[in-house]
Amino acid sequence: MSRTLDFALQSKLHVQLAYYPPYHSKYNPVERTFAWLEKHWNGSLLDSLEAVLEFAKTLTIRGKHPVVTLVEKIYHTGVKLTKAAMEKVEEQLERLPDLKKWFVSIPINSD
Repeated sequence: MSRTLDFALQSKLHVQLAYYPPYHSKYNPVERTFAWLEKHWNGSLLDSLEAVLEFAKTLTIRGKHPVVTLVEKIYHTGVKLTKAAMEKVEEQLERLPDLKKWFVSIPINSD
């Protein structure tokens, strides 16, 4: 959450995250995009990074092509904040009262 907050502040974007409960991927638009991509690949051999990128670039969804870039930055997993650091992050987040676990909003103040 800390990295998401940093991104929102850096890019000056109001970010809203809605988490789907476990096992509800059919409602997730990203999952539907993967289905289109799989159909587009049509069993083609993706034996190189270049092949994967080219197939992704030629995909069309509702008449639009995706923006495809290779991200080479390594994102470390298992990064945890101390309780005090997480409390500072939480101070900058808004959560819906009845959906605290499932909905997070990171508003950007226009100072």
